[in-house]
Amino acid sequence: MRVLAWFFLFTALFANAIEDVNLSSFADTQNSTQSTFINEEEIQNLPKVLYLSYEKIPSRVLKGEIFTVTIKTLSTVKEFMDIVYTISNSEGLKLLSDFPSRETDSKYYYETFHFLATSNTIRLPDFTATLLGLTNEVYRTTTLLGQTLNVISLNPKKDFSNIVANSFEILEYKTTSYDSMHNIVVFVATAKNCDISALNLNGAYKQGIESITESYFDSKITYYAIIDKKMENLSFSYFNLEKNRFIPIYIPIVVDDDSVTTQSDLKPKDQSHEILKMAIAAAIAVVALFGVFLRKKYIYLVFVVLPLTYIIYVGVPSKEVCIKEGSGIHLLPLANGTVFEITPSRYYLQKEDEVKGWVKVQLKNEKIGWVKNEDICSR
Repeated sequence: MRVLAWFFLFTALFANAIEDVNLSSFADTQNSTQSTFINEEEIQNLPKVLYLSYEKIPSRVLKGEIFTVTIKTLSTVKEFMDIVYTISNSEGLKLLSDFPSRETDSKYYYETFHFLATSNTIRLPDFTATLLGLTNEVYRTTTLLGQTLNVISLNPKKDFSNIVANSFEILEYKTTSYDSMHNIVVFVATAKNCDISALNLNGAYKQGIESITESYFDSKITYYAIIDKKMENLSFSYFNLEKNRFIPIYIPIVVDDDSVTTQSDLKPKDQSHEILKMAIAAAIAVVALFGVFLRKKYIYLVFVVLPLTYIIYVGVPSKEVCIKEGSGIHLLPLANGTVFEITPSRYYLQKEDEVKGWVKVQLKNEKIGWVKNEDICSR
């Protein structure tokens, strides 16, 4: 009987031990599951570890202006991987960089965001900051609500180019003939703190961007404008943020005939003058030839050779080049320049000129364009 009593006591103790182990294991599993699948409500109930405030906000903004907003962030966690931000609920602006520029001062982090004002009504976004731990820690997010900014509307003249910048400078320019009624002006400009892609010139028959390097610090653009031949200056204005006024820009129109650009010969050529000149040259050659035979003066051979040379030079057609199917005919000899026509099939066009990497061709409709050397095919 005593042995049987000890047996029942041992069995009860062993069962309790197993139950305690199971309960402990279950509790650990529950804790692990809760830490892995913690929901948003539980996250917001965690202690606050990030504190956000505005450090720098512009007092006023112009439509088209690039401006900055700086946020001061304090973390109560000393060691962490990073602080990431998401923005929402903004109005009338465009974020120019996915990541803010950061400066650290003691225990504070200063995060600077760059925006472009696109409307006359602007509300800053809500900034939500999340702390990323070194392992898998989950921290409560902090949101700084956006504010409405004071937007000032400009009252520009008709020559305003839509450029708002700290500076805008013309580096170089060139003007050539486009057709009997228009010239084409190509210029290169640089700007600081500017959305240079917004450039637009009033009064241009046609205009566009040939190449562009965009940056909210320094930007560069190659631009073309087709204007009336009667214009003596291409003039426009931009708003200078540092001087707080409109600054005029003048480009003198001096037509260059070396035809570095394209559409200088859109109008079909008048061949009647060339035919008349060839007829006169042939008549001179015939008269000189009679002089050689009748008067036996071989000096007249000069008046035979020169007119015949001219006739051959004018009469021989331009050299043809083969253009690959699907090649772009460019307005200007620039890699990112405007393409005004795509060849639907293999073309044979007259070669007018060439520069480094480009061939100038005349299309069948008498237009002039530029083709990359790599788009020239073999016969």
